[in-house]
Amino acid sequence: MEDSTIIPFPSPSPSTPSPFTSSHSRHVSRLINSNHYTSPSRTIYSDRFIPTRSASNFALFDINSSPETREDASTAYSALLRTALFGPDAAGGVSPDKRNSLAMSIPSRNIFRYKTETRRSMHSLEPFMSDETVPGVNYSPVKAPRKVSRSPYKVLDAPALQDDFYLNLVDWSSHNVLAVGLGNCVYLWNACSSKVTKLCDLGIDDCVCSVGWAQRGTHLAVGTSNGKVQIWDASRCKKIRTMEGHRLRVGALSWSSSLLSSGGRDKNIYQRDIRAQEDFVSKLSGHKSEVCGLKWSYDNRELASGGNDNRLFVWNQHSTQPVLKYCEHTAAVKAIAWSPHLHGLLASGGGTADRCIRFWNTTTNSHLSCMDTGSQVCNLVWSKNVNELVSTHGYSQNQIIVWRYPTMTKLATLTGHTYRVLYLAISPDGQTIVTGAGDETLRFWNVFPSPKSQNSDTEIGASSLGRTTIR
Repeated sequence: MEDSTIIPFPSPSPSTPSPFTSSHSRHVSRLINSNHYTSPSRTIYSDRFIPTRSASNFALFDINSSPETREDASTAYSALLRTALFGPDAAGGVSPDKRNSLAMSIPSRNIFRYKTETRRSMHSLEPFMSDETVPGVNYSPVKAPRKVSRSPYKVLDAPALQDDFYLNLVDWSSHNVLAVGLGNCVYLWNACSSKVTKLCDLGIDDCVCSVGWAQRGTHLAVGTSNGKVQIWDASRCKKIRTMEGHRLRVGALSWSSSLLSSGGRDKNIYQRDIRAQEDFVSKLSGHKSEVCGLKWSYDNRELASGGNDNRLFVWNQHSTQPVLKYCEHTAAVKAIAWSPHLHGLLASGGGTADRCIRFWNTTTNSHLSCMDTGSQVCNLVWSKNVNELVSTHGYSQNQIIVWRYPTMTKLATLTGHTYRVLYLAISPDGQTIVTGAGDETLRFWNVFPSPKSQNSDTEIGASSLGRTTIR
């Protein structure tokens, strides 16, 4: 706006004296129109106060106050208003290109939209500022990585826990009871009361090769070195039935509702419905060596199997031949885990000559990624609370690694076992894992957060630190 301290009010045109009138006439006219007469030698102010804005910096507000811009803006606004109210045909003869150019020429009228140079960093408002603040650097707080305790909170002595890569001797039930195969016996350890119960003794001529809890309830399957599968009701310490089929030891078990799958050294997988009278309802053939890994998917639609033939197969509920075959591993595949977060995501780990964790999408039948861990991969388990997984290893590091997926960054490396960490199970709340090794110990670790507090640093169970014997 212009500097406007003086605003003259001209006299009405009919009363304006002609330059050719006499002095007397001019005097009379001046008296009659005294309220409208402006003296050329005296400044007359109106009753309105219009301040001067010559010192105002309108550039900060991106406002152009020139009369030409105001006129163009008014014209553009009128044209656009007519178009909005009456349609494009009522734009007053303004072409679309002209209307677009007029719309683009409308200046911003929001005086609170400051230009870039007037913006202040949010950190400039903080009461305590660091002397090392660097302009242009984002000082937003970085989320601290979750802490994982490097020490087990409990250690159990497990005498006669076998150092055999192909066996699966530890499992944790939905009722918080740990089953462990020690020699020819199965022991139950209640995680709530720490009570130990001897479930069964197979005798001197037989040996426990695998244990597996049903997804719900208190049924426990026990695979033996004689090729049999026993079903026990753990709540009553009573054997329900014995099922045959395998000619050699049964080292792998996996439940899918009332269906139990068993894998043996005879290269076969048997599907057993514990409600049926028959020992098995179907036989799956495909592996060329001992089946040492079995896992049903969370939706109970796919069964993954790994063998000493370095193969990973995927079966469906009705197939007797594998529907997917993966041959990338170069050693035995015992470690198998389905993701609880993404349908069809499968992880598998290879033995000493392979050392890799591989990820597969069974929905698209694709190999997603591969991570060389540097050690024999013995077990894998996925967290149900966060998108992370744990791997246990044998030769030569004997370590436990917590990974974040899909970046596969290491959150923690846990050490303590002096032999291969061959056995792994996860607690029903998804926070604790138990590992077993040929050093005849079971170690309990807090590795995952709880579902309600994923950022909690509380070391659950640290107060129970100690060492006891499972039998």
